[in-house]
Amino acid sequence: MTAAAAARSILLQLHEVMASRKHAQAKLNQVAEIIGETLDSEVCSIYLLREGMLELFATRGLNQSAVHVTKLGVGEGLTGTIAQNIETLNLAEAATHPEFQYRPETGEERFHSFAGVPIVRRERAIGVLTVQHTDPRRYEEVEIEALQTVAMVLAELIHNAGLADEEDAATAAQAQSGQQVLQGLQLVKGLAIGKAVFHQPRITIEQTVAEDIEAERQRVYLAFDKMREQIDQMTNQAEFGLDGEHQQVLETYKMFAYDEGWSRRINEAIDSGLTAEAAIERVQQRTRMRMREIQDPLLQDRMHDLEDLSNRLLRIVSGQLGTAASVGLRGDSVLIAKNLGPAELLEYDKRRLRGVVLEEGSLTAHVVIVARAMGVPVLGRVRNARGLIHEGDTLLLDGDAATLTVRPIQTVLDTFETRVERSRQRQAAYAQLRDVEPFTRDGQRIEVMMNAGLRDDLPMLSLTGADGIGLFRTEFQFLVSATLPQRDRQTRLYRDVLDAAGDKPVIFRTVDIGGDKSLAYLSSDTSREDENPAMGWRALRLALEREGLLKIQARALMEASAGRSLNVMFPMVSEPWEFDAAKAVFDKQLEFLKRTRHTLPEAIRYGVMLEVPSLAEMLDLLIPKVSFISVGTNDLTQFLFAADRANPKLAERYDWVSPAILRFLRRVVTATVGQPVQLGVCGEMGGRRLEALALLGIGVRRLSITPAAVGPIKELVRKVDTAEIEETMTAWLAAPPRNMREALREWAEEREIEIE
Repeated sequence: MTAAAAARSILLQLHEVMASRKHAQAKLNQVAEIIGETLDSEVCSIYLLREGMLELFATRGLNQSAVHVTKLGVGEGLTGTIAQNIETLNLAEAATHPEFQYRPETGEERFHSFAGVPIVRRERAIGVLTVQHTDPRRYEEVEIEALQTVAMVLAELIHNAGLADEEDAATAAQAQSGQQVLQGLQLVKGLAIGKAVFHQPRITIEQTVAEDIEAERQRVYLAFDKMREQIDQMTNQAEFGLDGEHQQVLETYKMFAYDEGWSRRINEAIDSGLTAEAAIERVQQRTRMRMREIQDPLLQDRMHDLEDLSNRLLRIVSGQLGTAASVGLRGDSVLIAKNLGPAELLEYDKRRLRGVVLEEGSLTAHVVIVARAMGVPVLGRVRNARGLIHEGDTLLLDGDAATLTVRPIQTVLDTFETRVERSRQRQAAYAQLRDVEPFTRDGQRIEVMMNAGLRDDLPMLSLTGADGIGLFRTEFQFLVSATLPQRDRQTRLYRDVLDAAGDKPVIFRTVDIGGDKSLAYLSSDTSREDENPAMGWRALRLALEREGLLKIQARALMEASAGRSLNVMFPMVSEPWEFDAAKAVFDKQLEFLKRTRHTLPEAIRYGVMLEVPSLAEMLDLLIPKVSFISVGTNDLTQFLFAADRANPKLAERYDWVSPAILRFLRRVVTATVGQPVQLGVCGEMGGRRLEALALLGIGVRRLSITPAAVGPIKELVRKVDTAEIEETMTAWLAAPPRNMREALREWAEEREIEIE
């Protein structure tokens, strides 16, 4: 029997049960019997969430005296684990599971096999459906799928009978009045003030069991056609030109919309007896469960795209099309959503959309790339945002501090509005410095370059007046692609970057993937799980192992640079031999291009990122081989302090103006003085005014920073006397003050230099 046939057999009987005039308890008792008989399972039990506990509500096979007596907390035992994680368990021997708990009143000691699925309503487990058998065996996939389908129909029965805790009541209790400050994850920087607008109302499925399967199938076919038409239209109307990463994002999104496997799974759910809406929701639930099992952030983002499309399809088929985008924004708005797809974001009025708040979201999400291109700040991982925020609440989104203030009191609102206005004024002032060269007060020319990684970053080169691109992160193209970018695509991107830069230099960092930036389309042996991803199999280590990856990139960079200078930088070099090995790959490709009479780059300059401390001990051997060195302060500092920069408990250990890091950096600066090598600092440290002041004080003369920081750093440079700050820093590093950060702040304030 297929999964659809098993589920349909049960649903036909459930349809009669639900239509009967029996009371809810009798219906659930009968449901347990039907499921047990159809699946030939000796036990079938239904647990419901009541007053925060999972209560055994009906059973076939366990002691009837345990009904309404046996109760488990969410997360307690196998049943509680299913409810807590909203996951399916399928065990040949239940007692081997670490969360197994024996309840003697149930009489379940003679049963070995166990399977359970959550009963889900509105993305929340309101109960658990379980089956058990005396023989130790795993349940077949068709049985599990039948259980999952039945659990969906049970959710409707349970809700209509008012038997389980209501989500709406719990959510309403959480929503509070008065000011609240919520923490999140910075996805796109910026400040925003606006009224809370919910991206979409929850869609309520009124009927789960189909009367006419073919009619439901036709409804789904028509909905798919309409959805694909909408996606095609949005792709053609994208505001950002004909090329760019956001276009690749939309193409990937479009690929999901036309995925036959997805539509086939929905059809199979309809075959089991579900309505079109219930079938879409059924497949969507399975997707959510898969997402919870996936550790790879890029794969999770792909699943989010699929969920976005599921929501769109569900709205079309149900006729509930009233999203905030279709109704229209009436004023300055901050959008609230669990997650958001890139196409959905493009539907909003850019003139009124001030910010986006997501309950989920990640730095590699497609919507983040599109939001960055739109200039919209985004805050992610704001837990239970939809429960704590009311429609129309005033919101203050601080993308820089990764906070969201809900219903601010007037004084807080006034202060934030002042910040926003001051930010606008400062941006206008920084814009005036676009064509001004950053000389210090004592005549030192400081190179202020910018970091980039997307085509959409390129206009900032001329807008900020940066001296060039000191770090172009080539891996961004890999991260937003559904498949490995072919050489011609890489070549086009690199050529576009060089064209946009004109006479200004561009330093291309070879692909830095692996570790926490794993790619779904690379084999698992190179995307292995590291306990410490930042220190794991990534960057140049991975590229040297997968030499074909580096060969293709080398060819693409050289072909894009034909007749021009090419600057190549290798990441995470820990010893000189790694540089030699990487350069040898480029040398072979250069020889190939010579033999095949390709136009060659005018010159190729090689460099390294100094982010692994061991490399600093080998500079005497490395310097003769390279043209430039860029210090990657983000990784270097966490390696020096053995402090994961993503761990909030170690935040105080990760201080860029600690005497330890400044002494280390000054030693690197000293090693390059008088040598034919350019030294710079790239990373977040150089883009902060106080930290940049410290870097000037130890002799750094080239900074590569985010585009938004170029103006502020150029303005800072023009107020600093490098001879004076160098003398001060030399004294401080010989005998460090108690608080280096505070000492720097006081020094700057005495000279009327703003450092915030």
